[in-house]
Amino acid sequence: MPLVTRDGRSWEPKYLLSIDATVCIGCGRCFKVCSRDVMTLKGVDEDGNFINLDDEDDDGEIERKVMVMVDAGGCIGCSACARVCPTNAQAHGAA
Repeated sequence: MPLVTRDGRSWEPKYLLSIDATVCIGCGRCFKVCSRDVMTLKGVDEDGNFINLDDEDDDGEIERKVMVMVDAGGCIGCSACARVCPTNAQAHGAA
């Protein structure tokens, strides 16, 4: 059964598949528009390892911040995050 909008137009969800940490600038725009808690902000150290920003025991020094997926299954495919991303750091597609 094809998906349709309220007025009957055909619609295909575009799910968040990945976020390219080398392109993401950690601005948080995608996080702000996502109502499903699919992503979170993490720090990245000089070796490219992710650091939890709220982890007081983590001794790593943060070089920059990036968005990472934490609940891919929560994505509903609305693509709002893609529309606000200034660097096109995200890949979207079928489930």
